[in-house]
Amino acid sequence: MTNKPLILVTNDDGISAPGIHVLAQEMKAFGRVLVVAPDKPQSAMGHAITIHDHLRLNKVEMMEGVEAWSCSGTPVDCVKLAVYRLLKGERPAVLVSGVNHGSNISINVLYSGTMSAAVEGAMEGIQSVGFSLMDHSIEARFQHVRPIIRGVVANVLEKGLARGTCLNVNIPRESDGPLKGVRVCRQAWGYWEDDFEARTDPMGKEYYWLRGRFKDMDQGEDTDVWAVNNGYVSVVPVQFDMTAHHTIADLNTWDHAR
Repeated sequence: MTNKPLILVTNDDGISAPGIHVLAQEMKAFGRVLVVAPDKPQSAMGHAITIHDHLRLNKVEMMEGVEAWSCSGTPVDCVKLAVYRLLKGERPAVLVSGVNHGSNISINVLYSGTMSAAVEGAMEGIQSVGFSLMDHSIEARFQHVRPIIRGVVANVLEKGLARGTCLNVNIPRESDGPLKGVRVCRQAWGYWEDDFEARTDPMGKEYYWLRGRFKDMDQGEDTDVWAVNNGYVSVVPVQFDMTAHHTIADLNTWDHAR
């Protein structure tokens, strides 16, 4: 048994996406790398798991020195299968998810398959990080992302994360100019103003395509939205405990017996 730490790598864009290849390459410097990723794009799947269909794992060739598997399920399925089937009790030192093609700032964290995989890792007691590049293009450039990945993962391995938390890291596009640094932020208050565009299929039947526009309702300069819009890498600590603790005292003043 080697003493090198085990790094689990996953994503939601699929095992063929350029972002996950960048992430796997960078993780080779830290230890043994196991990649388990969806066999097709699974963006915006959130924390979905597969319970009404079978799941398949297929070993694939990815790069030298990396064991890689494609999974027919969601990003969270990938994490669960890695932990409970492939690793047979061995625990990864860290789980990294991404590099996502596109933003996972603000409310997007709830929809994101990338971040749901990281949250699932945290739920399993694994130190986890989700990385996203603010560029949806399949031809996105990742060179400026690499040192950020190395720095964040080195810190996580050295210092550790609080129990029940993971990190949400968003990186501006290279074309937006040189990075100004890293900011630890809070999640901005924002939402999607949804719109369902009505279309007609060749049979004359109507169907709908989800569209929308992100609305940033937060004027704070300590948010992830402000950071990436001003040239910084945003790092937001995320927890899976969704209890609104600040409302408990007020709710306890209600008359719940009536």
